[in-house]
Amino acid sequence: MFTQIMVPVDLVHKDKLQKALDVAGQIAKSSGAKVHVVSVGGVLPGKLGHTPSEFGATLNAFAEELKTKYGIEVDAHPITSPDPATDATRHLMRAIDDVGADLVIMASHQPGIMEHIFSSHGGYVAQHAKCSVFVVR
Repeated sequence: MFTQIMVPVDLVHKDKLQKALDVAGQIAKSSGAKVHVVSVGGVLPGKLGHTPSEFGATLNAFAEELKTKYGIEVDAHPITSPDPATDATRHLMRAIDDVGADLVIMASHQPGIMEHIFSSHGGYVAQHAKCSVFVVR
């Protein structure tokens, strides 16, 4: 059914990803799909690393955890940006094509007043991606 599943992750909020990761793990295992974890981080030191290579190593370690937990193939795709908060959606849309995703599984959050004015990352991806998008709340 699906062969390439992209899962955008923000490891700073790892605790909010579990439901989406469980869905991705189950679908990947049942369909033999490969999972691509994609994360957009900053070029400046942050919680996930002092350098872009440390950020990449953190995401690679997370991908290894998922491989072990779900018994599936997982690749890490760290993306660095000078301003990840404003560039994340653009980078995620590009990553869909780069990894050849036929399904995107994203964690969501409870919408607030700002989502009624500006679309969330998940909302934008769901509206504009050419592949299926599963937003998990």
